[in-house]
Amino acid sequence: MRLNKLQQTAVTALEDIKARDIKVLDVRKLTSFYDSLIIASAESNRQVKALAHHVRDKLKEAGADIVGVEGEETGEWVLVDAGDLVVHVMQPAVRAYYNLEELWDAPPVRARAAA
Repeated sequence: MRLNKLQQTAVTALEDIKARDIKVLDVRKLTSFYDSLIIASAESNRQVKALAHHVRDKLKEAGADIVGVEGEETGEWVLVDAGDLVVHVMQPAVRAYYNLEELWDAPPVRARAAA
């Protein structure tokens, strides 16, 4: 399945249940683990869990293989791993603390050569 279709399916699923601040990052130049990272916020544990469950179901319906889902127990931060696409659904305080956007969106830092 094409990555763009997976991304659109995940974003639409997040919008269905009113996720906020949805951001899609292309991380192909930063890691070989996956190609795209989606980060979204939810207001409560219940909404985080509902969003992650909905994203997982919609991605499965679209033909994606779900590698795993982590964090459903607490509902503060749930990760849905669909292979080339990883979706993070987080409560705002957790999202602000870990600041994944800055981590993954930052340009790579090159080591300086010894003088």
